[in-house]
Amino acid sequence: MLLAGQIVAAPALAQTSAAPAAATPPPATIALTFDDLPGIVLRNDQDYVDATNKKLLAGLKRHHIPAIGFVNEGKLDEIIRDRQIAVLRRWLEAGHDLGNHTYSHSSPNSIGGKGYIADIARGEKVIRPMMKGAHRQLQWFRHPYLETGSPEAVKAEINAWLAAHGYRIAPVTIDADDWEFAEPYDYAVLRHDKRAADHIREIYLAYTERTIGWYRRASRALFGRDIAYVMLLHDTRLNADCIEELAAILARQNLQTIPLDQAMQDPAYQTADDYAGKDGIEWLERWSLTLHKELPWDDFEDVPKDIVKEYDRLDSQ
Repeated sequence: MLLAGQIVAAPALAQTSAAPAAATPPPATIALTFDDLPGIVLRNDQDYVDATNKKLLAGLKRHHIPAIGFVNEGKLDEIIRDRQIAVLRRWLEAGHDLGNHTYSHSSPNSIGGKGYIADIARGEKVIRPMMKGAHRQLQWFRHPYLETGSPEAVKAEINAWLAAHGYRIAPVTIDADDWEFAEPYDYAVLRHDKRAADHIREIYLAYTERTIGWYRRASRALFGRDIAYVMLLHDTRLNADCIEELAAILARQNLQTIPLDQAMQDPAYQTADDYAGKDGIEWLERWSLTLHKELPWDDFEDVPKDIVKEYDRLDSQ
């Protein structure tokens, strides 16, 4: 594949990048959620962050897509604080809600239950008054890495604190690992390597569409129907640049976008989450354990190895 300006023969590319040709799926609904506001960037460049969010928000507006952004307040001081806060204000002004994603994007596995709770509390210092000023309630929390606490006593401690402070957990029922494509894409964009960027974007979109199809099959395996899905995405230049194509994928998949709180009215979200392991897994997998039903793992696809290799290389730097 093409990464970092290199041209490598890829015999499997046609299969990897071609959008699947299939009959229109039955109609269903989906809520889009974006983690790691004010944004994930490979290099701390405020202009890059601002441009990314302006483009992403413009695309959501153009396609009438409601969304929620989950904030890591620790990012506010990584670049220019006032402008980082202005990014969050733009999300509110565009009609989208903000949620808490902890201050530092830590895991309860590494800092323990009490440390994690303190990180959640620290992560609302800016967004709680911002939401109040917009006459909205701060109510949604998203676990970094989808790691919810282990063992069960730690998970219960975290859940009790969240409930006592008016938070609802935002689950994930579609996850196409977009974050793993985002750093290689940033690297290509920052190097002005259009050919590599286009190639990564093509692979990402094809993988995302196939992954959405897999989660729909998984939902039918558990519930015999399409649930109202909650999709995990990230605030990245990749998604900003792909918003038109992402909207087209949703249209081909016959998925209507709805707000998170509307998706959560689906009775599926009343299914117990009995999982208390250390791995961060999404909710269909959690529910499969509760319901003792198998998911269609035989045709699940991992992120392409070349993308993983490039992400690991960049992340190690």
